[in-house]
Amino acid sequence: LPPPPFQLFFPPRYSAIAASSSSSKTLTRPPLFPSRSSERGYRTRSASVMSWLARSRRALPHLCRHAGGARPFCSPAVSANPSKEPIEAAGAVLRDQAVPPAAASSPASSAGATGAKGSRAWSSLKFGIVAALTGAVGATSYVTYAYSLDEVNEKTNAFRSSAKWTVGDDASSFGKFQALVYSAAMKLPVKTIELYLDIRKSIEEQIRGFTEPSAEKLLPDLHPQEQHVFTLILDLNETLVYSDWTRERGWRTFKRPGVDDFVERMAKFYEVVIYSDQLSMYVDPIVERLDQKGYIRYRLSRNATRYQDGKHFRDLSKLNRDPSQILYVSGHALENSLQPENCVPIKPFKCENDDTALLDLIPFLECKLLSKL
Repeated sequence: LPPPPFQLFFPPRYSAIAASSSSSKTLTRPPLFPSRSSERGYRTRSASVMSWLARSRRALPHLCRHAGGARPFCSPAVSANPSKEPIEAAGAVLRDQAVPPAAASSPASSAGATGAKGSRAWSSLKFGIVAALTGAVGATSYVTYAYSLDEVNEKTNAFRSSAKWTVGDDASSFGKFQALVYSAAMKLPVKTIELYLDIRKSIEEQIRGFTEPSAEKLLPDLHPQEQHVFTLILDLNETLVYSDWTRERGWRTFKRPGVDDFVERMAKFYEVVIYSDQLSMYVDPIVERLDQKGYIRYRLSRNATRYQDGKHFRDLSKLNRDPSQILYVSGHALENSLQPENCVPIKPFKCENDDTALLDLIPFLECKLLSKL
């Protein structure tokens, strides 16, 4: 007997939903948390679904026999006479297959390898540049510390003369070529040393402008008729005057007692010169107020001192005077002079009203002058 026609069987729950959908367009969604009665109904519907699945599995062989054993995805000829495919071992199948070529590296991996090589090359280049600069700075620092500019210039001249390798006309071609290569190779070091000398000379000139006196001769030459005149160098601050600052009145300068009589008396026997380590904008107004009669011949300020070890020293050798005819009077004479043999120390002035140090010094300076005449 032919099998009964296959009918699609819906569980009771879905049949009810289909029936309701045909009568109404709005579907009612079952509650999210069903009650106890609905839970029993859900269990009943689940049992119906399971029985439907069992009947469908029993009906499947009848459908296959009804179709005549035909393959659903093959033609009738192939289904009637199926070809028998030989069964081969898995090893034989693997042997017959060609070995796949090695997978070509992807562009990303090749780009990464190229980038890594470039990074290593760049790191090596930076290391070489840093090492070369460090060596050059170290060598330059050592030469600057160990040799003076004149010594370096002398060695450079000797090196420059050795770099000029001359050969005779009867020299061989190889000798001429060797001399040419040697001269070309030594040209760069010579140019580098010359550049170093120029830079060092410029830097030392700038430094010398701050540390050395502004001129080799700080004072003009004496008149021929005054060659026997002694020079009296006077410091300004805490020797002739005292400057003080307070919040209420600011800066004020006080004259030392007896300074006018002292300068007037010394101008009769000495060439009086003011030599201070203060700036000229400080020295000039004070000297103009202090010496209204013109007894002081010259005034020297900070640009005439020598800066050494963090202090400004008076270099009496730059005064263009005979050192044996120079006397330097200061409250800190031994501390700020490079020629202590010419110093005459005096008590520093701290704005005492009863100070008589300058007046007491007049007889000594007169006797000193008379003893050398």
